[in-house]
Amino acid sequence: MDWKTFQALLSGVNKYSTAFGRVWLSVVFVFRVMVYVVAAERVWGDEQKDFDCNTKQPGCANVCYDYFFPISHIRLWALQLIFVTCPSFLVVMHVAYRDERERKYRAKHGDESKLYNNTAKKHGGLWWTYLLSLFVKTGIEVAFLYILHLVYDSFYLPRLVKCEVAPCPNQVDCYIGHPTEKKVFTYFMVGASALCIVLNICEIIYLISKRIARCANKHRRHHRNPAVHPPDEEHNMDDPFSNHKAMEPKPGLKERPPSFNTASKFPYNMDSFRMADKIRASAPNLSS
Repeated sequence: MDWKTFQALLSGVNKYSTAFGRVWLSVVFVFRVMVYVVAAERVWGDEQKDFDCNTKQPGCANVCYDYFFPISHIRLWALQLIFVTCPSFLVVMHVAYRDERERKYRAKHGDESKLYNNTAKKHGGLWWTYLLSLFVKTGIEVAFLYILHLVYDSFYLPRLVKCEVAPCPNQVDCYIGHPTEKKVFTYFMVGASALCIVLNICEIIYLISKRIARCANKHRRHHRNPAVHPPDEEHNMDDPFSNHKAMEPKPGLKERPPSFNTASKFPYNMDSFRMADKIRASAPNLSS
């Protein structure tokens, strides 16, 4: 398997991932792929040649090996790494689909028009695709851990196994090559897989909580800015001939006689009345 090509394909997922997703990708490459390529393949090597049984019965060693190791650790881990990284390509394909839609939309409506503000932003369908990929990755990790636990009895590798499967003439003792090294690498790969499960769960919680917080803030902003005027008042304000508030009397004010203060503010003062009396006195009496 060409792991360099596999790494080049997955490197595009990194720019669409969150912080937890980037850590997950680093754990997969550093603690799983690199350990698998550099050390694990050499430790396991040709396992069947290192599986020795204390009998010369033809076919007994092959049958015993197949009984105790129905699937090799190294091949099971290779399948796990392939399956667990495939859901990440769903995100890449969804972004590529958005880019193609954006290209067609601009070709139809002009370069200045936009269908998406950012094709790689996790909103709408892309958010659901990303969340679905996390659930699928977590399920695959759990499924492979369960298979490994079921086949190899709690990830334990003994030094000696006793086989009574035909065509072995009787109970034979078979010895596993490099049992301690294989046990250490098995526990290491199981621990790395468990760490990836924890990172996936943390990323799921992060995405859901961030989505809930965004919806809560949007709902809060909607209720924080209500309409300033009711619909009736807005309609009356638009009418220039409606001045019902100016014509309404102020509540609490009763009709009462004018006081001295209000009378003193009359626009005609007393000097004007005295001048009028002098003019009438000086005028000749034409009636006599």
